[in-house]
Amino acid sequence: MKAFQVLRKRPVISPEGYVRITRTALLLLCIIVVSGAAVRLSGSGLGCSDWPRCNAEKFVDVSTFHGAIEQVNRLFTGLVAAVVIVAVLAARYRIPYRRDLLWMAWGLVLGVAGQVILGGIVVLTDLNPIANLGHFILSMFLVANAFLLLKRSQENTVSIERQISSVGVWVVRLVCVCGGIAIFTGTIVTGSGPHAGDEKARRLGFEVASAAKVHGTSVIIMIALMLVLAGYVRRTQGLVSMKSALEIIILTSILQATVGYVQYFNDIPALLVGIHVFGATLFFISLVNLWLIGHQTFAAKREIVERKSIIV
Repeated sequence: MKAFQVLRKRPVISPEGYVRITRTALLLLCIIVVSGAAVRLSGSGLGCSDWPRCNAEKFVDVSTFHGAIEQVNRLFTGLVAAVVIVAVLAARYRIPYRRDLLWMAWGLVLGVAGQVILGGIVVLTDLNPIANLGHFILSMFLVANAFLLLKRSQENTVSIERQISSVGVWVVRLVCVCGGIAIFTGTIVTGSGPHAGDEKARRLGFEVASAAKVHGTSVIIMIALMLVLAGYVRRTQGLVSMKSALEIIILTSILQATVGYVQYFNDIPALLVGIHVFGATLFFISLVNLWLIGHQTFAAKREIVERKSIIV
């Protein structure tokens, strides 16, 4: 009887345990962005000519270098899928239970499923550049989802030192929008450049120099807005969390800009492109972090104002 009761006992996930699961999910989603870039940069985009099978003869085929690279990336996608499913199950048994975490974890599952389908479209359309672009953009949304899930699971430890003004919030949002534009224009540069994943794959058709100028301009505007926000925050006492978030994103942006210029003036070597993709992932996480802190401070201020109005 006792053994039967033990078997029926619900599993329990502590808040700390769930944080570890979400951190693992975020890490794996970042790694798969880089591994996907490795497939493309090594010319292995059509290493497997079919989907979900590798080719007409074998479901798994690692007999060639390009096939092995593509196959490893596909198998790693399976590992990511397993981890995000664990994130959903763990959210269900987390104590205390929180529905918001469960829904956000389901967002990861749906996103990974979308990536699997989109990855198949990329292969079956012979590395169509639009499909490739969508593949990367969806990866960024997945990384953002995983990061927000991690932060929300840690929210009991979040503290806000002082509320930022509505003007500051709009500058934060403007910085984030410009950051998103910089990411998108960067995908246009990549889609127009030499690294298509296969020698015969189509490109977007834009001149690399023109696309790079548009991308570089968007980055310069974004960094200028960051410096404006940094000046505002510096004059405002107590915004420790905002200062930290700004320092991280400014540093990441400068490093990314440096790598971008170096790779452009050195004929876009594959290794530097891979580093740039990794940096873009870190930059996007820091961008989401900045947006989140701006939203939290704005929401905290609004809550205080509402409470004051009730008291009055």
